[in-house]
Amino acid sequence: MTAVTTTVSTTAVVAAGEEERRVRRRRRLSPGRRLPAARLIGPALFVALWAIASAAGTLDTGAIPAPWTVLKTTGHLWTDGTLPTDVLTSLERAAYGFAIGLTAGVVLALASGLSRTGEALIDGTVQLNRAIPTLGLIPLFILWLGIGETFKIAIIAIVVYIPIYLNTHAALSGIDSRFVELAEVQGLSRFRFIRQVVIPGALPGFFVGLRLGVTGSWLGLVVLEQINATSGLGYMMFQAQNYGQTDVILVGLLIYGVFGLVSDSVVRLIERRVLSWRRTLSS
Repeated sequence: MTAVTTTVSTTAVVAAGEEERRVRRRRRLSPGRRLPAARLIGPALFVALWAIASAAGTLDTGAIPAPWTVLKTTGHLWTDGTLPTDVLTSLERAAYGFAIGLTAGVVLALASGLSRTGEALIDGTVQLNRAIPTLGLIPLFILWLGIGETFKIAIIAIVVYIPIYLNTHAALSGIDSRFVELAEVQGLSRFRFIRQVVIPGALPGFFVGLRLGVTGSWLGLVVLEQINATSGLGYMMFQAQNYGQTDVILVGLLIYGVFGLVSDSVVRLIERRVLSWRRTLSS
């Protein structure tokens, strides 16, 4: 009896050792644990190098002002009320355009990805739209919609909906057909099939498109706000260009960068929460 117990214990120890070795091998191949505030390390290093180069006199302060000069300019613009007004105006334009683009991208992707008729009617048109430079549509949209706010929001919506549509449609098309067969065997209704199979399968691609769309809204905004605008960060930068105010231009660029980083981080956070059931390298 003692010999049997010893043999079982030895076998358990060996099995545990093998499992530990397999876990260690997997850990060597994986990226490792996530670093706290990892996405801030790169920008912080960039600012540190910028400050060091400015203090050492390596950079021409007329072309690239020092970080403390940019911070001082930011405080001055905020105090006199210019910066808050421009920031709120830019956020409003980006929000309207993003909301319209998000809705259009999701609706068109679902209609095209879940129906052959919808795909025949929608996908080719969207691919054609994707091949046309969006900013090249500005003169035409000005003639159609006027030179006010409407054409700016419309251009932002186009910039946003294209990546959301493409990635969501690709995720829908990439759902394993065996899941469809299983849903048919289980007798799922159309609604339950979409809710339990289609949406979970398409969410990873949707979030990729969402991140690209958020970034695209800021990229489009910086150009559009320099066309017949009286407020906004792009307008502020355009006016600073006319007067040679490099520090003001850098203030606008940094604010755009912060907006892009924060919005992308928010989308990533939502993605991790919604897709917490997935086991991936990043998790």
